[in-house]
Amino acid sequence: QVQLVESGGGLVQAGGSLRLSCAASGRTFGSYDMAWFRQAPGKERDFVAAITWSPYYADSVKGRFTISRDSAKKLVYLQMNSLKPEDTAVYYCATRPRGISVSYTGPYTYWGQGTQVTVSS
Repeated sequence: QVQLVESGGGLVQAGGSLRLSCAASGRTFGSYDMAWFRQAPGKERDFVAAITWSPYYADSVKGRFTISRDSAKKLVYLQMNSLKPEDTAVYYCATRPRGISVSYTGPYTYWGQGTQVTVSS
């Protein structure tokens, strides 16, 4: 089992920055793929970014968001710059054992509870 806890969400003005963190506990972290998803009110949960051997990003955040990981500390980060009101959502951290799928958008096995990000205009 793997447990994930997100933090770092909050309220920020458009153009601002936030850094989300996801702390993992449980089984070996280094052999897991990590990802961030988000869900806006009334919408489906969407892929944001993933890190396997390389980082991958949704087109909507490419150039603004950066995913990174610290395997020794079992942390994964999402640095979000140039935030827009349309980035407002609950952001979820997710993970899966490496090799489950060649698709970096899913499926993922374990999920955190989410952290709210609100970007005001």
